[in-house]
Amino acid sequence: MPTLLDFRRRIRSVKNTQQITRAMKFVAAARLRRAQESALAARPFAKELARVLRSIMARIESPQHPLLAHRPEERVLAVVLSGERGLCGAFNSNILRKANEFFRARAGKTVAAIPVGRKGRDSLRKAGFSFAAEYVNVLARVEFSTAREIASIVTRLYSKEEIDAVYLIFSEFKSVLTPVLAVEKLLPVEAIGKDDEAPGGVQVDYLYEQPAEKLLDVLLPRYVESQILRAMLESSAAEHAARMTALESATNNAGEVIEALTLHMNKVRQAAITREIIEIISGASTA
Repeated sequence: MPTLLDFRRRIRSVKNTQQITRAMKFVAAARLRRAQESALAARPFAKELARVLRSIMARIESPQHPLLAHRPEERVLAVVLSGERGLCGAFNSNILRKANEFFRARAGKTVAAIPVGRKGRDSLRKAGFSFAAEYVNVLARVEFSTAREIASIVTRLYSKEEIDAVYLIFSEFKSVLTPVLAVEKLLPVEAIGKDDEAPGGVQVDYLYEQPAEKLLDVLLPRYVESQILRAMLESSAAEHAARMTALESATNNAGEVIEALTLHMNKVRQAAITREIIEIISGASTA
């Protein structure tokens, strides 16, 4: 049976763990605030750029551009954005489960991946997937140069017809408690749809100074870069949110363990005191 000294050591150990998880929670909260601001700031530009681009495509009878070519999806490339570290609950496992569902749905086709994040890279490597490229330690501090480099690889492979479609698999940040797993088609770019129309269902008629074909040459690479950058920012914010939630839960659980151990220790101490009193009384009675 554990002694009082064993209980005190266990309580002290759990308190030390609680202090660590509480400190890590505060760090994750501070990083979440910055990541959330960046993710929210990137959304309007990416959304408007996509709407303008698809509007231009709708005004060209048969747009000719390598990034607009539609081919049967026999060779698929998936950009999988996961976390760099653990201690973030089910964040990484949810992303990898979504990626595995995506790959299973395309069984029999040639599938390649670009993992962004250490956890996704390690898991996909163990599963035997081929990598067009890999990026680790880039989501702690998201930079546009990384998104541009990934976009350059994606556009080059698609333009050379080495792949037929490109998808983004990431966790979209909605709130601290409700991340949304997203699978978005990056290439080929689809024409304008109902979601890209102006409020009221009226399509905006833009006036362009340059020819539409020339605008596509400039906007299409920017579109790919902006979408990849937005996905990276969303994934980074979702990871920090998941880590903050997981560490807060760990801190609360440590508090419950401390309370349970303290209660049990007090019961053991009270039993020891009662036993000693009984022994004293018994000794006095026999004397």
